[in-house]
Amino acid sequence: MFQRDRMASLGLLGAALGAWLVVALLLINLDPTGDPAVLLGGALALGAAVALTLTPLLWLLSFAVARGIAYRGGWGRALRRGLLVGLLVTLFVILRGQDMFSLPLALFLMAMAALVEVTLSLRR
Repeated sequence: MFQRDRMASLGLLGAALGAWLVVALLLINLDPTGDPAVLLGGALALGAAVALTLTPLLWLLSFAVARGIAYRGGWGRALRRGLLVGLLVTLFVILRGQDMFSLPLALFLMAMAALVEVTLSLRR
C-alpha cells in the first residue's frame, strides 16, 4: 500500500465523518414529513455519507483479499460500488418518504444495481 492510498482512504473517511455529521444535524433539526426539500436533502446527505464511508472500506477489503496487492483499477471499482450503494440508499429514502417503498420495488432496484455492476465489471 502506497502513501497515496493511505491518504486517499483517510481523506475519504474524514469526508464521510463530515457527511455523517451533516446527516445527524439534518435528523435532529428538520422534519421531512411535510417538506419535500428536506426529504430530498436528507436523502442526498444520507446517500453521500454511505457512499463516502463504503468507498475506502471496499478498497481496503479488495486490498486485503488480494493479500496486500493493490491492483490497477481498484479505486475505480470501489468508487463505482460505493456510488451504486449510495444511490440505492438515496432512492430507498426518497421512496420511503413518499410512502411508495415496497419489497418488490426494492428487490428490483437492487437487481438493477447488481446488473450494472456485473456489466461494468465484465467490460474490457
